[in-house]
Amino acid sequence: MAFFLTSISHAVPSLQFSTTCFHGELSSLSSSSSSSSSSFMGARLASFPSTFPGKSSSFRKGLVVYSKRISGLEEAIRIRRERELRTSTASQRRPPLRRGKVSQQLPVPDHIPKPPYAGTKILPEISKEYQIHDAEGILKMRAACELAAQVLDHAGTLVRPSVTTNEIDKVVHQMIVDAGAYPSPLGYGGFPKSVCTSVNECMCHGIPDSRQLQDGDIINIDVTVYLNGYHGDTSKTFFCGNVSDAMKRLVKVTEECLHKGIAVCKDGALYRKIGKRISEHAEKFGYGVVDRFVGHGVGNVFHSEPLIFHHRNDKPGFMVEGQTFTIEPILTLGSTECITWEDNWTTLTADGSPAAQFEHTILITKTGAEILTKA
Repeated sequence: MAFFLTSISHAVPSLQFSTTCFHGELSSLSSSSSSSSSSFMGARLASFPSTFPGKSSSFRKGLVVYSKRISGLEEAIRIRRERELRTSTASQRRPPLRRGKVSQQLPVPDHIPKPPYAGTKILPEISKEYQIHDAEGILKMRAACELAAQVLDHAGTLVRPSVTTNEIDKVVHQMIVDAGAYPSPLGYGGFPKSVCTSVNECMCHGIPDSRQLQDGDIINIDVTVYLNGYHGDTSKTFFCGNVSDAMKRLVKVTEECLHKGIAVCKDGALYRKIGKRISEHAEKFGYGVVDRFVGHGVGNVFHSEPLIFHHRNDKPGFMVEGQTFTIEPILTLGSTECITWEDNWTTLTADGSPAAQFEHTILITKTGAEILTKA
């Protein structure tokens, strides 16, 4: 389950194509805002008074366009991305996501151990302590993550047209409590369900409801379980019926980005290498990397330091053997700007373009990283 950044203290360039801005321009961090200025090839359009021959006493506004030479690869990416956006819009013609009816949260048996936040509706502050485990802690993390992976795989088999996300939530909830675990999202900051289901343009934190899945949808299912005092956190984007090639490619590249980020992890590696590697791969296909939701430390505590940025960044810090955290990039076919519904959870792309996400919990080792949530 991604952690939401309310503020970012520095601007990090990212390769992003949208109707309002191009690579290199950072817009407001308000969840409901979008850039109102236009730009062309990285520079703003500027107007200024100019003098014309024979008109020395009069001035007219002239338009100066600053441009830069781009490579054939960059131009091919731009053209393909525009084609994919047109194709996706034309072929899908799906209505924008609308909130369905949210049913009451499901009960958890009294005998199941619960995390401290359960029943409080309080959003805990992110813990400053890194999750570094001894041998016993690693065993418990493996057990929690193994259960999360099993639940996620089973949830994926439920994805088909006409199934509601609320039905998926019920099955996930029951499977988790039957295993003697607690569904970590339930009650976290008032979240009313046991799993996050994010459909099409929903970036993350979608609340299961009465909406039926449609042929051609994509859906991210984000499962976290709390077992024996430890959280295991994982997510995957699934296809519902016949999905467009553009959306299939977005999902495929997003999963590749996750694994490329994991590949740089090991004891002593810098955290910022993750964002660099993910951004490099996403940029090859012209996709945007969302910077407002980050990976996080996970273990006894649901969300802790370090925060794992998936875009290019200069954050300090390095990995330590025995440490666990999540990597969970979100890629978009269009803008990376977002809007959040009044429920304070459901977050969608501002332009309605599709988004995809994948997530694993990993354990840092001396020579690499062990994927704890691998099915």
